Amino acid sequence: MPLYALTIFLSAFLLFQVQPLIAKTILAWFGGTAAVWTTCMLFFQFLLLAGYLYAHFVIHRLRPRQQAWLHGSLLAAAVLLLPVIPNPAWKPSGLENPTWRILLLLGATVGLPYLLCSTTGPLLQAWYARTHPHGGTPYRLFALSNFGSMLALVSYPLAVEPYLPGRAQAWIWSAGFAVFAALCAYAGFRASGVTAAEEPAPTALADPTAEPAPGFWLHLFWIGLAAGPSMLMLAVTNHLTQDVASMPFLWIVPLSIYLLSFILTFAARGWYRRELFLVLTAPALGGLGYLQWSEARDLRVPLEIAAFSAGLFIVCMVCHGELAQRKPSPRHLTAFFLMLSVGGALGGIFVGLIAPYLFIAYFELAVAIGFCGLMACLAAIDESGQPFAQSLVSAAGIALLVGLGGLCVFLGRTMSDSVKGYRVVQRNFYGGLRVREADEGAWEGYRTLLHGSINHGEQWTHPSRRRELLSYYCGDAGIGRVMRLRRAGVPHRVGVLGLGAGTMAAFGREGDSYRFYEINPAVPVLARSEFTFVSDSPAQKQVVMGDGRLSLEREGPQGFDVLMMDAFSGDSIPVHLVTREAFVQYYRHLKPGGVIVIHISNKYLDLEPVLARVAESLHKPAIVIESDDTGDCFGTTYVLFANDQAVFERPEFSASARPAKTRAKVGIWTDDYFNLFHILK
Repeated sequence: MPLYALTIFLSAFLLFQVQPLIAKTILAWFGGTAAVWTTCMLFFQFLLLAGYLYAHFVIHRLRPRQQAWLHGSLLAAAVLLLPVIPNPAWKPSGLENPTWRILLLLGATVGLPYLLCSTTGPLLQAWYARTHPHGGTPYRLFALSNFGSMLALVSYPLAVEPYLPGRAQAWIWSAGFAVFAALCAYAGFRASGVTAAEEPAPTALADPTAEPAPGFWLHLFWIGLAAGPSMLMLAVTNHLTQDVASMPFLWIVPLSIYLLSFILTFAARGWYRRELFLVLTAPALGGLGYLQWSEARDLRVPLEIAAFSAGLFIVCMVCHGELAQRKPSPRHLTAFFLMLSVGGALGGIFVGLIAPYLFIAYFELAVAIGFCGLMACLAAIDESGQPFAQSLVSAAGIALLVGLGGLCVFLGRTMSDSVKGYRVVQRNFYGGLRVREADEGAWEGYRTLLHGSINHGEQWTHPSRRRELLSYYCGDAGIGRVMRLRRAGVPHRVGVLGLGAGTMAAFGREGDSYRFYEINPAVPVLARSEFTFVSDSPAQKQVVMGDGRLSLEREGPQGFDVLMMDAFSGDSIPVHLVTREAFVQYYRHLKPGGVIVIHISNKYLDLEPVLARVAESLHKPAIVIESDDTGDCFGTTYVLFANDQAVFERPEFSASARPAKTRAKVGIWTDDYFNLFHILK
């Protein structure tokens, strides 16, 4: 048992260490959006499915010695492909479909090593069951596997990311994989340790029982019970990071709960108590349905996160607990795990591939809640010793179905309410966009562009006020002060990372040139159709599609008087825009007397010490300008960079600016190292 336990634990740990490692590396290449993580999760779920399918084929089609040689050869090939460092050639140009490019990138970088790690659980459990027919249930190893996964997930942001640069992480992971490969190959040859003449038949697992093979409907039920929690976990992650709290790390919470439920339900003792958790399912699903309702915003953010977590935990415990109670004998172990992986992959496909293109808003959470309710009802009706049809038409069965119907009706209403009252609702890979209008036609009427819960620009709708500035762009804000530096009659050249509603164009005058860099193809359409900042501006305007930093890297020096960035108030902080290497690029495009302006107003993160460290390392002056909330204008925090301190001695800054301050534990962020935990407010 120790050899199998150690190998399975190490493989599970490596599985969930490489996920944030690779995702963090490529996040910068694809605009820092939360959909990058969802796409990575989809890829890893697909490979997990492929790994379980491989294990099922190997165990039931090959003899033990053949299994050992095949798996050992693949492990050796995977070691030769190390280290797991993405090739920069995969960086997007801005015109590709990001989902498919991410999937291809991951396949080329980590595909085979991850696939082989994913085979370890079912493969070694089957080997253990064959070689230890009386050594206890191999399903305990599945709980150990999930414990290793959860430990890796939690330890990465706490013990790995803060202390190791990205390349070092990749090399250490690769060394760990080499150790795992050696252990796994040894376990395989040890399990096959018989002569060719003594090898048992391919399907002869050491199982004294003669349990018949599970039928089609049981396989389908396994898939449904696995798909529900997977779908709900990813949908809750999207909802929390988009509409509840725009802060990083929230993806850790749902995934940790998901893994914890596997650990508790498949442990030797089995912590799932049917009579308790099935009773709690109804209030859990109802609570989740209420929480995702757009009109239910009366809880503080920490309480709302805790409530979502509690509901997700109960639902995961029910679905995974019912799976644990229906697990077959070890003879059919690989088929069982294959169905679990099919269900997990289907949940990922729905949230990661189907929902962003099928729905105009984040409807997948309501759908996931309804689906989990259906699976819980079926599990409750399917009581042992009683025919399913008889249970279905019983008083309890009818009551459960009526309750499920009521839940689905309410969820339908929440979906309708979530898009009611908006002029535009749409979504794509980069998130959901909404345009809201208040007091249409009135003097105080205005429109707002929202990305999730984040304001990306507002405009007065009255014709006489359309060029007045609102929200983060007022005269006393940092950007307003910088734009007053221009000399009369001298054309201004301005670069802007992030178009939003096009508010920056309102500063433009005849002869000026404004170059916007925007990664989301839906934003320029809305900026022109729903707002008039761009069309009203007399300046020359150009929109460059793609990630702003990658676009600047490909261009020659632009000679900007002002380079403005407003991309740090949302959930998925594009950290690649604030590294030392990024600022080297920005200064390459800046005139000697120009200013780099960075808007860092954020509820959860304090980027000032990061920027102060970068300025310090480049020997450039950096100041902070803060403004108060005045009703029409939001309270803001801007950090300004220049080539010469004399720029900041102008009257526009001298009275209200202060030098940017560093913090002891915050180091210099580079493309290879950054740590968001150190700047949490």
